[in-house]
Amino acid sequence: MQRGERFNRADRVIKIGFWINAWLMVLKLAAGHFGNSEAVFADGVESACDFVGILLTLIALKMGRKPFDADHPYGHGKVESLAAVFVAVIICATGLWILYGAADTILHAEYQPPRFMAVLAAALTIVIKEGLYRYSIRVGGALGSPALLAIAKDHRKDALTSIATLVGVGCAFFGIGIMDPIAAGLTSFFILHIGFQGFKISAHELMDGQPATEEVAEIAALAAATEGVDRVHEIRARRSGQFLIVDLKLDMDPEMTVRRSHDIATRVKERIFERFLNVGDVMIHINPSDEPHEDLNRL
Repeated sequence: MQRGERFNRADRVIKIGFWINAWLMVLKLAAGHFGNSEAVFADGVESACDFVGILLTLIALKMGRKPFDADHPYGHGKVESLAAVFVAVIICATGLWILYGAADTILHAEYQPPRFMAVLAAALTIVIKEGLYRYSIRVGGALGSPALLAIAKDHRKDALTSIATLVGVGCAFFGIGIMDPIAAGLTSFFILHIGFQGFKISAHELMDGQPATEEVAEIAALAAATEGVDRVHEIRARRSGQFLIVDLKLDMDPEMTVRRSHDIATRVKERIFERFLNVGDVMIHINPSDEPHEDLNRL
């Protein structure tokens, strides 16, 4: 898959979620307000925050697709992880706001029976958001896009919290008024958990944390199996948006010419690019394999 096609697929997924989320936001805010449901209205406010989060992600993808330049020699992919952090913060802030509103309603015991339109809005949200989650997680996983995966988790969060919303507004519709704010409160805890997890993952990527161990091990094994490489001395990797940047230290025959070792290193890089479409760059350092050596590092 070419670079442009990767970003076009990501754009398409997010734009679909953007417009559907806008429609759901208006639907739930109206149904919650006119249908006398605090839980559904809170769900609508949550969708409004998602609307802002998706907009930030679209901007991040537009910036992240720019190729490397003199000021950003490793590309602009980190902006995706930065956008994912903003989305996570928005999710957490939404959870706290909903929790406060639910607690205030319960303390003052101000319950109003909801209308059927509020129940219907909650049910529709579950079906639509679960569908968006499955679509986004499939494409986001295939592309390895932090921004898409963050948005996918947000869709799943909406589907799960809308289940609690449906139970609460349904019970309130049949006369148990306290269940509506209780459902809103339970929803807030789901939101806070998902927001925290998203922040944790994105912060790890921004700090150049090591990606999935299995994928890094596969890259090392492929390099070690290349003719002329005696062994892989060390491998490190970090994520930059949809791509991995890999640092390799390879042990080779000390009597080998510079040209020959360069050709082998180039072949290693070509094999990695052929096998792993999400690797953006590979930096290779060559060591003599017949003697131990100490790595120089000030980190």
